Amino acid sequence: MNIRSVKLACFSPTGTSRAINQAIGEGLEIDNVEVIDATQLNSRQTALQASNDELLVLAMPVYSGRLPVVAEKWLQTISLKDTPTVCVVVYGNREYDDALLELQDIVKQRGGLPVACAAFIGEHSFSADNTPIAVARPDANDLQQAKAFGHKVQGIMESFLPEVGIEVPVPGNRPYKELGKGAPVDFIDVSEVCTRCGICASVCPVEAINKKTPSTYDMANCIRCCACIKACPEQARSMKEGVMMDVAKRLNSMCQERKEPVTFFPA
Repeated sequence: MNIRSVKLACFSPTGTSRAINQAIGEGLEIDNVEVIDATQLNSRQTALQASNDELLVLAMPVYSGRLPVVAEKWLQTISLKDTPTVCVVVYGNREYDDALLELQDIVKQRGGLPVACAAFIGEHSFSADNTPIAVARPDANDLQQAKAFGHKVQGIMESFLPEVGIEVPVPGNRPYKELGKGAPVDFIDVSEVCTRCGICASVCPVEAINKKTPSTYDMANCIRCCACIKACPEQARSMKEGVMMDVAKRLNSMCQERKEPVTFFPA
């Protein structure tokens, strides 16, 4: 099949899904590439569209075994026209549970044709000096595997026929894992070294941080991605002791063993 262009789309508050997507794009070796980063709120106001002579690579992080709600809402607006699509999830070394199946289902519902799927590992959002979880991942080995995955996808596309139905079996269950509906949690501490530079507010994917007073944030709107913590140049932001820190400590204890990327191709 002749692919006119590639669209690399992602939702990536802490950059891990973006890094994997870029590496896959390098492996595809196709010159005409459009990067669509749906992380920021204003970028999700425009619905992604792709035709049948384009290849779409969708990379999404995994939150509690599912796609992030804000990313899922954006995905439900995309318009695909028999678009060959690569579905990728990036998780923090625990499990990706139903997220990859959920992403594949949405792609089909929106008119896409999944041609390959994968689950990669990225540093967990809750990872910090005192609770390290998959630190510095994706690392060089992960990125090399992502590039090799992209190269293999390119080979598949050379003989891909849209009119011939294919299935890419992936793990997961329907109905999907139920998302918790706990009350908003005030879990971010801002120390006196904060300079009010506004970087935390600029990286927040849901604009939950007050730009003038960064120590104030909308707990109900916060998606707990911890992008603001990781982006702070002064390390003024950190996770408070409490419910969320307990989760981080538990994940640190449970997720010590290194997991490797897995890829899925047509049966």
